[in-house]
Amino acid sequence: MKFNTKKSSIYGKAYEYACVLALKEKVAPHRSIEIEENKSYKIAKNHYNNDITKEKQDEMILSAKAGIEKILDFEPRITKDGIDILTVSIQPDNIAKEKNDIRDVIIIQRKLQWEIGISVKHNHSALKHSRLSYKIDFGSLWLNEPCSKNYFEEIKPIFQKLDDYKRKGLLWRDLPHKEDEIYVPLLNSFIKEFLLLQQRKNISENLIKYLIGSGGKDYYKLIHTNSHKVRIMPFNVYGTLNMDSSKKLPPIELPTRIIELEYKENSKTTIILTMNKGWSISFRLHNASSKIESSLKFDIQLQSKPETMFYIDCEW
Repeated sequence: MKFNTKKSSIYGKAYEYACVLALKEKVAPHRSIEIEENKSYKIAKNHYNNDITKEKQDEMILSAKAGIEKILDFEPRITKDGIDILTVSIQPDNIAKEKNDIRDVIIIQRKLQWEIGISVKHNHSALKHSRLSYKIDFGSLWLNEPCSKNYFEEIKPIFQKLDDYKRKGLLWRDLPHKEDEIYVPLLNSFIKEFLLLQQRKNISENLIKYLIGSGGKDYYKLIHTNSHKVRIMPFNVYGTLNMDSSKKLPPIELPTRIIELEYKENSKTTIILTMNKGWSISFRLHNASSKIESSLKFDIQLQSKPETMFYIDCEW
């Protein structure tokens, strides 16, 4: 299923609601729990109740229960009877975007000032879908290090060309040589600027923090798959997960240097970033729509990870 389609967005929101239902079922027998019925919750509930089939609902509930059970194993504080009510909320998209915080479901104990977040994904595992355009300073947004004037001067003609094609009403399929005409020049400029930024400042750690979207907080990623498995990945950057367990989760080792950034073999659309500590990231540039737009999108995927980063697959 192609990411960013209307259907995948509906499934993603519905799955958030399924995870809230699973949490309520698993936690209620142990302690008081309240669900914050904000706008995001109501949107997710509506998609679940009205926009997916009963068969899909049953599938999501089974998947969500399996994933939540494993997270509860890591976080016994969630079900432990506490001094306050456990609050569960779905984070609004605008707040998540503003804070670079990809957590969807947040579990809160207000009196203890403690919370755990879950990033809920339905059948996709991309880190980010960041865009490039003439107006986007990826250096500032991703790395806290602004791009140079030369970078924008280099990419300006590429995006002017796209604007011309857009005004003419052309589609991407009307460009027989779009890779050589658009993708490769843009990626070449991106690679050159990225490596220049790295020379000015060690950007590897900032890049990973941007890509995993932690917003400065640890979380669990819960990924539903169509193979009757749900994947749980702890993103324990700051060492705050699994604190009540005798066997602590190790903090994720962040990279300290970039080794290389180069094209994937036999590809004109994908580049691979290799860093130390076992990190490797792929950036695939693509058009997110059949219509020509004034920007292009990266599909950013984790290729390899450090030993301290792991995942668990649970059948449902």
